[in-house]
Amino acid sequence: MSEDLSQYHAPVTRLFPAPPSPGECDEYRLTDGQVAFYEEQGYLAGVRVLDEAQVEALRAELTGLMNPSHAGRGLWYEYHSNESADPGRVLFHALGAWRIAEGFHDLLWNPRFTVPASQLLCGAPVRFWHDQLFCKPARHGGVVAWHQDYSYWTRTTPLAHLTCWVGLDDSTRENGCVNYVPGSHRWADLPRTGLAGDMDAILTVLTDEQRELFRPVAIELKAGEASFHHPRMIHGSYANSTERPRRATVINVFRDGVRSNSDAAPLAGVPVVPRGQPMGGRFFPLLFDGRNYL
Repeated sequence: MSEDLSQYHAPVTRLFPAPPSPGECDEYRLTDGQVAFYEEQGYLAGVRVLDEAQVEALRAELTGLMNPSHAGRGLWYEYHSNESADPGRVLFHALGAWRIAEGFHDLLWNPRFTVPASQLLCGAPVRFWHDQLFCKPARHGGVVAWHQDYSYWTRTTPLAHLTCWVGLDDSTRENGCVNYVPGSHRWADLPRTGLAGDMDAILTVLTDEQRELFRPVAIELKAGEASFHHPRMIHGSYANSTERPRRATVINVFRDGVRSNSDAAPLAGVPVVPRGQPMGGRFFPLLFDGRNYL
């Protein structure tokens, strides 16, 4: 069994820049225009969060993590070597890499991520929720069906969450980049219609007006670039039939003060946070205290 890195609430390597001190955030900050775009559209794309060396380091760790016999296999919250509903396609999806691999652990404290995240959460302190890996191999990569993240997260309340999708490869229309439906972050919570099956299943739960407004935008990114999106943003990604893989890591956070809305374990193997209690402790560390910085 690997050491459980969730016990460390600070970087354990020097892979990423040191967390900034107050007054040293300017190089990481989003512009007012970027923040306004996020608020209007529900997403923001093209934010550089990794350099080339950091991308390569995470790719190397990912190769080991995708091995089902990895020594840290008992630390995953979820592990799906193939979550695709199509037997001819593959979608690797796993939660909990931050507990197992030093680079994915330290990525959470990367100021190129934490400073923009705090800005998009209205300057609030940023607390970790969980991470994900989504990998589509070359030639037969599977889909991620249209969904809202918060429909899977109602065990926490209020809705004050944020997702950062980080490309470890160039992501394009051809190899299955993320697509967003601009403005859908203003829609009400929708029923779940599956994460890795029929792309069009969500259309069965939309109103006529929502179907009319369902105009996806493809978010093409270079390796090391990220997109941020609102927890109600409708998003999904199509299959990869190209000769290139499409690998990504996802960081999900929420504003400090978000509470448990369930008396069940929030993630597999994690102690219960009683309903009504703030999310915190070993598995939900504070990543950035925006009140003192922005």
